[in-house]
Amino acid sequence: METSDNTVPMRLKAKLAEHHLLASDGSQTIYGKPVWRSIAPGHEPERLMDATRAQRDLVVFAHATPATGPNQCAAWVEHVFSHMNLGVIVGDAADLARRWCTLTDTRALNVGMIMATSAHPFGTDGRAWGHVGIYVGDRRVMDSVEGRVRTSPLDAWISVYGVMADVQWGWLGGIALNQLSNTI
Repeated sequence: METSDNTVPMRLKAKLAEHHLLASDGSQTIYGKPVWRSIAPGHEPERLMDATRAQRDLVVFAHATPATGPNQCAAWVEHVFSHMNLGVIVGDAADLARRWCTLTDTRALNVGMIMATSAHPFGTDGRAWGHVGIYVGDRRVMDSVEGRVRTSPLDAWISVYGVMADVQWGWLGGIALNQLSNTI
């Protein structure tokens, strides 16, 4: 799914209107958040080819880790990171968002960072626990949804999960993978 045309933003807008989440101006949600969040020129996040070995290893683990089940996005992220042998960090998506995700400028988004929101309006689980995924480079985010792992365009992911609360990012456990030595 590419976002260079207007198809994805229009589908999101229609879905928001269907669920009565679109503000009357049509450009914001009823929560005051923009409907679509494009990545501004000059604000590109890190590319996979520019990542360190540790960051690329995490991406390999993300592709190799199966889904953990419905409503288990945080458990999937924790399983992916457990392959790095850096300790165990647990919590639901909202907890991970509050503890580790403070950045909002996509220029600071690095491969291997978690991306999370404390709440989203798509089901009671989203309202209670939010959602979390992993930035895997090249404007892509991986997450576990409805018992399957998927890869989504960054701008679509931020727009969909940023309907109710801002999406933010940071290093899980405060461990900057881009600062680790190449021997994990």
